[in-house]
Amino acid sequence: MTAKREQSGFTLVEVLVVIAIIGMLIGILLPAVQAAREGARRVSCQNNQHQIGVALHNYHSAFRQLPSGWIAADKDHFEPGWAWGAAILPQLEASAAFGQIDFSLAVGDQVHRRARETSVEAYVCPTDIMDNLFFIGAGDDHGHDHGHGDPEDHHDNENVDQVEHALYRIAKSNYVGVYGTKDIHEDLYEGDGLFYGNSRHRFRDILDGLSQTLMIGERSGRLGGSVWHGVIHDANQPAARVIGAADHVPNDDHGHFEDFGSYHSDGAQFVLSDGSVKFITKFIDLEIFHALTTRANKEVVVVSDF
Repeated sequence: MTAKREQSGFTLVEVLVVIAIIGMLIGILLPAVQAAREGARRVSCQNNQHQIGVALHNYHSAFRQLPSGWIAADKDHFEPGWAWGAAILPQLEASAAFGQIDFSLAVGDQVHRRARETSVEAYVCPTDIMDNLFFIGAGDDHGHDHGHGDPEDHHDNENVDQVEHALYRIAKSNYVGVYGTKDIHEDLYEGDGLFYGNSRHRFRDILDGLSQTLMIGERSGRLGGSVWHGVIHDANQPAARVIGAADHVPNDDHGHFEDFGSYHSDGAQFVLSDGSVKFITKFIDLEIFHALTTRANKEVVVVSDF
């Protein structure tokens, strides 16, 4: 008589328990993995901005001034329009992109198609979900008409590229020059920050102190694309593509396209005039944020305030 061989295996209850345990572990570990990845992306973004800060300092050493927010021989059409981001390409070791540009011709000229579609790694935040190339929206008012700050004007929070017509594809940038506290649309050629049309500031003009004055700030693609190239006359919100205003604190829920913000949690990163990079939260007092964006109001800001 032969003995029966016992069959080994798992019961249905045991399988369900194991599945439940695995699900719980995934639920615990997944947020930690996502947080670790975002931490790495945020460090990469910080490194990008540090490179930009060093490039601006090297540009200043070479030319004894910071680059203009953008160059406009024709102020009405903002042209040729090449911005600070294009000016410092050699300092960012992006000479190939720099060589594609004829600075005497407008950004939108057909000869600049390759330059417009060239993505510069140092200008892209890895956390931003917008594609590196996007279709830039055409505008009818060329940036002069804007319901800025009007709570009843719902156009303030619309995506500037979700319009009826697009111009062409162009590479995005997540970093824009600090225009200051004024309304960009009131005077494109006289900001109280460091970058605006035909601006030519030196570090000695920063009476508030290099460590207390913001040069470059972060902007996500949530409300449309910003660019490194310059001001494109026929685009919707042309000047705000390369400069930003401090009308709202970073990541403010009521912010406009020309404000600062990011897909990082609760704030955005900025380059100060001494080349350092700081994360500024959405909880900063608006008056302190204004003090940081102006160059010569002689405010004193305590580092712990931001």
